[in-house]
Amino acid sequence: MSGRSGERAADRIRVVVILVLLIGAALGSFWVLQALRATGDQQAAQRPRGKPDYYLDNFNYVKMGPTGLPRYDVSGTRMVHFPLDDSFEITKPVVQSLDKEKPPMELYSDTARVTDDQTQIHMYGNANATRGGTKGRDPMHLVSEYLLLLPDDEIVKTDKPVAMTMGTTRLNGVGMLANNATAVVQLFGNVRGHYEPAPKKR
Repeated sequence: MSGRSGERAADRIRVVVILVLLIGAALGSFWVLQALRATGDQQAAQRPRGKPDYYLDNFNYVKMGPTGLPRYDVSGTRMVHFPLDDSFEITKPVVQSLDKEKPPMELYSDTARVTDDQTQIHMYGNANATRGGTKGRDPMHLVSEYLLLLPDDEIVKTDKPVAMTMGTTRLNGVGMLANNATAVVQLFGNVRGHYEPAPKKR
């Protein structure tokens, strides 16, 4: 009996924690979402009017960090460079973090635009982000129509509707900020959640 009581207590604790997170997100949703929408870096990165000067098919690019170690990898079926603003347009992009001291993270979408000296990667159409599980944290999966990756800051954010799955918990909201360095994810406006207790071991 004590084992079942302990499992029920653990399930109740998980539900309470999720409810607290949802309430906190709802209380802070308005001003945070307005702040997200106010930032210009979340606006659609428009293709420049100038013509591209080169393209690469089935490419793979590794960005190195200040210490000389690889930070992240970008690949895709095609990359087109626009010299007018030194931006890149990528078809079927895949971005993978390579920092072994942080949870592994991967993002992929239909297309992407790389802007602002490669400090911003705008991912459009079926944009997904996955983060591996860590001790005490379940793996995470995000889906949205648009995600903005700031690779140097290890931040992914959006002001669009987003669906998030963490273990048996499913959350939906409008506006999101995920920090891979701290493993903290915040959902903002219209947050809804669904929690399914893990199957009990017999």
